[in-house]
Amino acid sequence: MSTHISAEAKIICTDNVTLRATIYTPINDIKGAILIGPATGIKQQFYASFAAFLTENGYGVITFDNRGIGESLVGNINECDASLQCWGEKDMPAVFEQLKKTFPKTKYHLIGHSAGGQLVGLMHNARELTSIFNFACSSGQLKNMRKMSLIKAHFFMNCFIPLSNFFFGHTKSQWFGMGEQLPKAAAAQWRSWCNGEGYVKMAFGKTVHTHLYNELTIPSLWINAVDDEIAIDANVLDMISVFSKLETETLTLSAKDYGLNEIGHMKFFSRKSQVLWEHALNWLEKH
Repeated sequence: MSTHISAEAKIICTDNVTLRATIYTPINDIKGAILIGPATGIKQQFYASFAAFLTENGYGVITFDNRGIGESLVGNINECDASLQCWGEKDMPAVFEQLKKTFPKTKYHLIGHSAGGQLVGLMHNARELTSIFNFACSSGQLKNMRKMSLIKAHFFMNCFIPLSNFFFGHTKSQWFGMGEQLPKAAAAQWRSWCNGEGYVKMAFGKTVHTHLYNELTIPSLWINAVDDEIAIDANVLDMISVFSKLETETLTLSAKDYGLNEIGHMKFFSRKSQVLWEHALNWLEKH
């Protein structure tokens, strides 16, 4: 017997863009409410099993598609002007407001996957979070990567993205197993930020003029995996360095320690990796 219910929702951002989301509600009293911030180009369905698990353990949860992704893409992707920055400044805050409205007067947590944790400092309402739990969240800085990973990432970022944007009007990330196709501006910004230090820090004083990266003081846990080619330790620390006051803990997982074949950048949220989900529950219980 299920211990939760889920319902689709439409969320209106401050610029009147509509996002598609799913709200997971426990049948019994809730312990807290969770915003799941998705990785770049990853649809909300990817997190459905994990969200249901959290809800069955007493937490209200919301998942969503960023503008230009999945069910939040309206019309031709070539006409979509979505960027990483607007995902953090407009989409995530709007979804958080819906979470607070749905589950009032409780503790609020962000579980961020890659970009979903990187962009939290762009949320104007991020101070209302009680804690942050990030997986595979790093600056993705290319120059820190191991040689073979660097070659692949450099080709994707600095060759494929510009060529795909030029010839197709968007980035066909799915050809590389990198999630959904990306709006041109989102992919171009992704490329720019991964070519420098501190990811979003590259945009400070340029396109990002107000943010909370130097103000957030809440507890955070940053988990990565030994077999992740992107969120390597150096890149996790590079991303953490952008949050000048954040209370941080780090944890690196090895698949063999949990009887798994791989974790990498994506598999933490796989149903086959449920043995890892206790890390999230333990964190939430403490905060």
